[in-house]
Amino acid sequence: MKKQYKALFFDLDRTLLDFATSEKKGLQTIFAAHHITFTDEMRRYYLQENEKLWAAYEKGEIEKDTIFQTRFPKLVSHFGLSLDGLALEQDYRKTLEHGFDMMEGALDLVKTLSKQYELYVVTNGLQSTQYKRLHATGLAPYFKKVFVSEEIGYQKPNKSYFDYCFQTLPHLSPNDVIIIGDSLSSDILGGNQYGIDTCWMNAEHLPNCTDIIPLHEIHHLSALYHILA
Repeated sequence: MKKQYKALFFDLDRTLLDFATSEKKGLQTIFAAHHITFTDEMRRYYLQENEKLWAAYEKGEIEKDTIFQTRFPKLVSHFGLSLDGLALEQDYRKTLEHGFDMMEGALDLVKTLSKQYELYVVTNGLQSTQYKRLHATGLAPYFKKVFVSEEIGYQKPNKSYFDYCFQTLPHLSPNDVIIIGDSLSSDILGGNQYGIDTCWMNAEHLPNCTDIIPLHEIHHLSALYHILA
């Protein structure tokens, strides 16, 4: 017999929102404005450095602002570009606010599941960007609350982040919830440590080279229907 949940915690980027597509478009756009082709080599370097910075933030080693003060200055320095890295960061973040790409089936999924479950967003993303994208995509009405790390003061996988969520939702316990997200190091690790069932949204079929083990792994949102049925 399958477990019956009362609520679903959804991450946004690479889970409901197709951040990879929005990210690629955004990077191409800001460099095209300077008549520079954003090459695959530049993209690989940016993604590698960006991932390192976000991992350090999730571990509490750096502040979120350090990510934004570092990634583009490092990129332009590495490739010897005569550009202002901090100005590129600002342009990129403005562009991302209009990144309304969704994962296939995302809107239908939340419409359907909201009839049976309480839906909540749990995200480490930027407050202003996430709210704009939620409303522009039409996802917002189906969520009872959005938990943004920037507002809370703690980020996934920090225990204090989830403490805040459950203090805000006293009618729910970790046993009532499953968290669905793309990040092993924040969504899945955070859920595992807090006693929340976990579902890894692995749309890119990436290998799991960590010791962080999700309860479920899916490659398309439609697979959630089977897990929850």
